[in-house]
Amino acid sequence: MKKLQGAHHRKPITPDLLMTPSDQGDVDLDVDFAADRGNWTGKLDFLLSCIGYCVGLGNVWRFPYRAYTNGGGAFLVPYFLMLAICGIPLFFLELSLGQFSSLGPLAVWKISPLFKGAGAAMLLIVGLVAIYYNMIIAYVLFYLFASLTSNLPWEHCGNWWNTDLCHEHRGSKDGNGALPLNLTSTVSPSEEYWSRYVLHIQGSRGIGSPGEIRWNLCLCLLLAWVIVFLCILKGVKSSGKVVYFTATFPYLILLMLLVRGVTLPGAWKGIQFYLTPQFHHLLSSKVWIEAALQIFYSLGVGFGGLLTFASYNTFHQNIYRDTFIVTLGNAITSILAGFAIFSVLGYMSQELGVPVDQVAKAGPGLAFVVYPQAMTMLPLSPFWSFLFFFMLLTLGLDSQFAFLETIVTAVTDEFPYYLRPKKAVFSGLICVAMYLMGLVLTTDGGMYWLVLLDDYSASFGLMVVVITTCLAVTRVYGIQRFCRDIHMMLGFKPGLYFRACWLFLSPATLLALLVYSIVKYQPSEYGSYRFPAWAELLGILMGLLSCLMIPAGMLVAVLQEEGSLWERLQQASRPTMDWGPSLEENRTGMYVATLVGSQSPKPLMVHMRKYGGITSFENTAIEVDREIAEEEESMM
Repeated sequence: MKKLQGAHHRKPITPDLLMTPSDQGDVDLDVDFAADRGNWTGKLDFLLSCIGYCVGLGNVWRFPYRAYTNGGGAFLVPYFLMLAICGIPLFFLELSLGQFSSLGPLAVWKISPLFKGAGAAMLLIVGLVAIYYNMIIAYVLFYLFASLTSNLPWEHCGNWWNTDLCHEHRGSKDGNGALPLNLTSTVSPSEEYWSRYVLHIQGSRGIGSPGEIRWNLCLCLLLAWVIVFLCILKGVKSSGKVVYFTATFPYLILLMLLVRGVTLPGAWKGIQFYLTPQFHHLLSSKVWIEAALQIFYSLGVGFGGLLTFASYNTFHQNIYRDTFIVTLGNAITSILAGFAIFSVLGYMSQELGVPVDQVAKAGPGLAFVVYPQAMTMLPLSPFWSFLFFFMLLTLGLDSQFAFLETIVTAVTDEFPYYLRPKKAVFSGLICVAMYLMGLVLTTDGGMYWLVLLDDYSASFGLMVVVITTCLAVTRVYGIQRFCRDIHMMLGFKPGLYFRACWLFLSPATLLALLVYSIVKYQPSEYGSYRFPAWAELLGILMGLLSCLMIPAGMLVAVLQEEGSLWERLQQASRPTMDWGPSLEENRTGMYVATLVGSQSPKPLMVHMRKYGGITSFENTAIEVDREIAEEEESMM
């Protein structure tokens, strides 16, 4: 950049239209103002990173349970409708913001500094989620190592952690198919292994007295953070290569588990239970809310990960196509995971002689209790157990990469001259800090803290952030202006479908979700444990803090301006002078000559000199310029 600026000072400026490459003197036409920021080494890096980010643990342990409790196959109706109304449009909006500006969640609010607090709220939310999400990965690593044995440790009772209630629920049916005992009064070995050995929850009296740190969980958490750090060490250049494995290999394992599951006796019972349509459920508002929540959280909208990944794209990357590939692929993966899970649960139901709904659970209970118990009933159980937890590990790591990359990118974009040269060191410090903050999760009562973080860190606060982002872009910045930016970037404007969703349908759906979550608020609980009032208050404050960062950011933005209150608000709402594409060659119309050191009246000519003619994107730029000129003439 210094070389470029020095050349500008040494000689008079000649209009680009009249210049040839030899006229540039010492000016390097290939200077890339964002080169030190880094970018993907290929288009597939970005696509696989997005797939890995969206396809996570929730596809395996949340979607199948929500489907069968909300109408089975009938649940797919509101699920895909909410995907069209809320998921796809918001996904495309976030990708468009990131790719157009090549900026992270904080710096991207050059589009409207008044709402920079929404970016800070994103970072707070994703930071809290990253702390407990890596603890779940640590649990997965624990089970992964425990599977490296000839006999799974949760297969039998009689261990030191088992109680008198422990009963091996295998072959419990007699010759008449009747249960010889009441299984509800007993506990499976897998459940006691999870609660009494892995968590050692009996060593804690509650969230207020977590007890001692479990050294084995502490080491697993340390390993999880080391893996994450090594994979993001060089930013997207390293994580973009890791996802070639972590985003694709889970599908191979899922396919193996699916084939093994559907060939088990009784598998049809689980699949039938999973997909039998119960259309009367569609009359309940709860089903529609559940479908919208599943879409909202599974796509990871609002966490800043999509925006961060898109910011490393080339300016003309076809994110319109990528949006449909990732969102529809995520939905199909969730449905396939349901088949793999419920086929095994159907087999387990037949073996135990109990209904499917008595063995099916949601969340960690499915991943760390029910499915491991089912693995003990299969031949070569350690092999299938290892595959299952290795799949969970790769699914979880992709999402964790995105969380950390979001934080690192956002902060380094705010302080590029200080942090970009030391990005690896800064990433390491972030990982160390989050590991230390997550140590409370490795204690005897760590699960209580994990549940509290899971319930409140990304609940109503995340919805407020996404609603604010949607309204700020479409109402304050302007839907016409935003569509024009996309036209400049992709060569076409978003159609009526996207405009209608951004302006009305998506914000209205999110607002309904927000109101529903407040009206139907239920205190947190873990099993039979009820959280004390102070813990509930702490959780609510955790969610409110992210919401309060938005008005706090507004206050700071207004105080930095001059004039009356209304003038300050207007000035803070407008895009900054350097808002727009990061590279001068991609700037046209209102974005011409707004970069530091920019002297070119028509950056379009940079393209012409470099590529020897006008491409389709340059034609688009000319068309956008014409539209802007016509609008200006109509306003005069």
